[in-house]
Amino acid sequence: MTGPSKLRVAMCQLNLRVGDLAGNMAALSQAYDCAETAGADIALFPELAICGYPPEDLLLKPGFVEDLQEAVEQFALGVTGHCTAVLGWVERHGSELFNAAAVVHDCKILSSYRKQALPNYGVFDEKRYFSAGNADQCLYEIGGVIVSVTVCEDVWVDAGPVLAAARGGAAIAVNINASPFHIGKQQVRQEMLSRRAIEAGIPVVYLNLVGGQDELVFDGGSVVVGADGEIEARLPRFETACSVVDVPVVDLPVVDEPGASLAVLHVSSAQEKSNSPEKENHSQPLAEVGSPMEEVWKALVLGLHDYVTKNGFAQVVIGLSGGVDSSIVAALATDALGPESVHGVLMPSRFSSDHSLSDAEELARNLGIDYRTVPIEAAHLALLDLLAPSFEGHTADLTEENLQSRIRGVLLMALSNKFGWMVLTTGNKSETAVGYSTLYGDTAGGLAVIKDVPKLLVYELCAWRNAQQSLDVIPSSVLTKAPSAELRPDQRDDQSLPAYEVLDPIIEGYVDQDLTTEELVAIGHDAELVSKIVGLIDTAEYKRRQSPPGIRISQKAFGRDRRIPITNLYAPGQLPE
Repeated sequence: MTGPSKLRVAMCQLNLRVGDLAGNMAALSQAYDCAETAGADIALFPELAICGYPPEDLLLKPGFVEDLQEAVEQFALGVTGHCTAVLGWVERHGSELFNAAAVVHDCKILSSYRKQALPNYGVFDEKRYFSAGNADQCLYEIGGVIVSVTVCEDVWVDAGPVLAAARGGAAIAVNINASPFHIGKQQVRQEMLSRRAIEAGIPVVYLNLVGGQDELVFDGGSVVVGADGEIEARLPRFETACSVVDVPVVDLPVVDEPGASLAVLHVSSAQEKSNSPEKENHSQPLAEVGSPMEEVWKALVLGLHDYVTKNGFAQVVIGLSGGVDSSIVAALATDALGPESVHGVLMPSRFSSDHSLSDAEELARNLGIDYRTVPIEAAHLALLDLLAPSFEGHTADLTEENLQSRIRGVLLMALSNKFGWMVLTTGNKSETAVGYSTLYGDTAGGLAVIKDVPKLLVYELCAWRNAQQSLDVIPSSVLTKAPSAELRPDQRDDQSLPAYEVLDPIIEGYVDQDLTTEELVAIGHDAELVSKIVGLIDTAEYKRRQSPPGIRISQKAFGRDRRIPITNLYAPGQLPE
């Protein structure tokens, strides 16, 4: 090998804010200075780093794109050392916008790689905004090593840009990302990256964004995969990290294919390292891999923290019923924001059991959060009296029950209005799916923390959280009693819904996997029950559309992932044969 034996890469896994051009630029500049001090040849920053991801329809505002480009140019003025910066930005060419990676050195944007593979599925709709780059990519000589640069989805393409770069002479592939979390995503990523590195025969450096943005959570977990497909370095998940990794350079075979070689832009050579700090060997970062429950908990904590704080709130308020859903939301909020920033409100009625009140109080004491009791009985009776003339001659039904939920929503929103606390709602995915909620009642709030967490997973997460310390933070009685909304005497969830052991798999099949009713029945579910549950899911769309956003942890959450019309008369088999 005649060139350098390694490339020192600074992996800047940052938590950025959409639209905060000045703040993001400052964060990148600080990280770049650290990379330069550490003697890095190249500093990698996330996809669309300066503007944050996803910017959505901000990209349709010409002024936003102009300001973004100016911010990148200002950042470039601070890139004065040996280290080259690669960061995500929006490149404008005529009327077209490109999701691109700027290669910055010596105070200038030397080049820009345009993302070729634009995702347009699930939460992604990049084709709404961007044009795709072409295959005529350029390679870069950085620190004397030939490097290819790609953006996010490009690395997922078999026999795609990474393989083309390797055949064109690249010794290392770097890929900058804004890849959101869902359960099992990191394993899928690492398996794909191993395949890609083996396919190309070169190391792959994968740099990811971290942090919450509306429903999405970006989990970091940046990795370096060797040419043999093995993980050589791994950054932590769900937290910021700026780590320096020495990536070995492999000897490449000569590829004798017409048109295989790619143009190479010289950025910096090995000889120019004389003024850089000595590159002593150091240990590579290799963050521990957490359990599945731990990763979901951390995703929810990060998503909650960032949604609250990035939207200008400092404290939250939660209605504490003594049930499992409000208990887990309170525990998540405490872990995310600290007990001093969480307020619980107990709002009992004549239907509230003594054990529910004692469970809620015990939970609040265990968490160390502020709590208060505001009985709703007087307000409920007053509203019933007010409505009595209108309801005369009509049998009491869900209307009178749901008044209680709406009173609680009014009280929580009043506290929010008075003290500037964000209301966290407590509905889980199972309830959200079938519409087991009260519009303008328990759906009133700023963030539906567990909107994408099925009921059975709620219980698993509570058990995991309790196991993390000697004290059962969530009282054991909360986890063993029958779920109930307590809106009428002796009410239980299973009087309105099937057992969650039956309900959750049907919801997962119909919502997450898009199975038909026939397919659900074919795998063993009761036909009559499937028909009922599917009907509930379909008719609850109007409720979901009016509910707060929720943190996405599955591959198909209610919201950006699943866009079903409210006014929808479609049903399979409606056409005459």
